[in-house]
Amino acid sequence: MRILEANQLNKTFREKGKDIAAVRGVSLSVSAGEILAFLGPNGAGKTTTIKMIAGLIRPDHGGVRICDRDPHRQPEALRLLGAVLEGNRNVYWRLTPEENLEYFGILRGMNPRSARQRTQELLERFNLMHKRRALVQSLSRGMQQKLAIAVALIHQPPLLLMDEPTLGLDVEATEDVKRLIREIVREGCAILLTTHQLAIAEELSDRVAIINNGEIVVEEPTSELIRQFSGSAYLIETESAIDPERISKLAALGVSMQCDRTLHISDPKTVYQVLEILNPLPLLQVRKDQANLTDVF
Repeated sequence: MRILEANQLNKTFREKGKDIAAVRGVSLSVSAGEILAFLGPNGAGKTTTIKMIAGLIRPDHGGVRICDRDPHRQPEALRLLGAVLEGNRNVYWRLTPEENLEYFGILRGMNPRSARQRTQELLERFNLMHKRRALVQSLSRGMQQKLAIAVALIHQPPLLLMDEPTLGLDVEATEDVKRLIREIVREGCAILLTTHQLAIAEELSDRVAIINNGEIVVEEPTSELIRQFSGSAYLIETESAIDPERISKLAALGVSMQCDRTLHISDPKTVYQVLEILNPLPLLQVRKDQANLTDVF
């Protein structure tokens, strides 16, 4: 089921007497239970696009549908999305987690009893119950980020906009947040993820859309995009330096040396011949030359 559909969005701003086309013909869609990583350099048009999706600015042309409702014409559509902003800007730091959750629940149309019940559920789920009456400003960065996600989910929206959800977190907190994101998606939520941490986007996303100069330049399933940019070469690393005699035999096969312990094999048909030459030297790794989102980007 399609949760978000943005069709041919265009937005031009007037700056110093000139028209600046920030977004040109951008179309995106996200289905239930899917994460779309929306990537691009600074100034590419990501923020403008997200603001149009969130109903904050009106597109010059094109339209947005959230569960088949227009956030620019039907205000109730805005209750169908939640947002997790970088820097935990969607929580009040001088309130407690409990107060934040109940406040935002009521603000988003829940009755007080439902908001209190949902608050307790989320505090338990996000392991924040023991900090429910502590001021947010006293919490660790990881706890603040978990609270930010909980606040975005208080009214159980089908669409979640996530901006840099793991930025600045330590390893343990990052793993915790990634686990929560996976759980949310398994429950059917659609997520539009923006981040400059490409390893996070690669690990979490189902599809990737890259925007540059206001236009979508590529949109593919994450695995397919990486496959397209991956080569057929292999890298072999030995535990110790390779002796000159073996190096001579390897050179005859067209194998190049990256250092005295690492080989680059451009022709995969020669891999087993190379291994025979190296035998019985201990090997540290044999791996295919696999691209990642950083290479793609």
